[in-house]
Amino acid sequence: MKKVLLTLSLALASAVGAQFSSGTVSLGSTGMTVKLDTSPTLVTITLTGADTSYLGIGFGNVGEGMQSGKDGFIYNSTANRDYTFANVGVTPNADATQDWTQTSNTTSGGIRTVVATRSLSGGAGDNAIANSAGNINIFFAKGPTTDLLSGYHGGGNRGYVSLNMTATLGTNDLALESKKIVLYPNPAKETVNFKNADKIKSIDIYESTGRKIKSVKIDGENINVADLKAGSYYFEIKLKDGTLSYEKLIKE
Repeated sequence: MKKVLLTLSLALASAVGAQFSSGTVSLGSTGMTVKLDTSPTLVTITLTGADTSYLGIGFGNVGEGMQSGKDGFIYNSTANRDYTFANVGVTPNADATQDWTQTSNTTSGGIRTVVATRSLSGGAGDNAIANSAGNINIFFAKGPTTDLLSGYHGGGNRGYVSLNMTATLGTNDLALESKKIVLYPNPAKETVNFKNADKIKSIDIYESTGRKIKSVKIDGENINVADLKAGSYYFEIKLKDGTLSYEKLIKE
């Protein structure tokens, strides 16, 4: 039973709280930038560009810009942000249900910053966005004014880019990281060091079968494991705040 609990604890520790981000990406010669951030439930878009222009992105591969049915996010002088493209040269249509919720719209030094959120799946016709690592291909453009009906954006004010989503740490993750116990080197021969050793009260060492070998009180930042036989061991680490942490050690 101990072995099962340890294994489950280790697996759960690596599976919760994942978040991903594209980082801030420059969008060609338009002067625009975009950033996508995802959590297990939401996607957040941060779009910047000239405060005198409408600013738009769409989800699609190279050559698919403004194709009929493509999903888009467009900042413009209306309250609508959720759009579906109708084809090249045709003004996009605002979705009947606006799934993007604008949370911020500020300007400074001629640059507008718009932040909006929606669910990962969105609504009807929206491009689903996964909370995972990978590439998201988009097209983008800025217009001559903030009025979406003001006319063609121009050939130099558009383009394509691929957003590379990579794992990040959220606020809660950073708090957990500050007290996370990490042992190293691993595998180890004689000595094991601990990150955040000052938070440890005691350590129980178990064989892979679940049999307890011994208890150790840490003095400093490391313990001696030279007496352990070669193999796999689980450390049940009791922290001073009363919580438990589990780590696996391979002894050479």
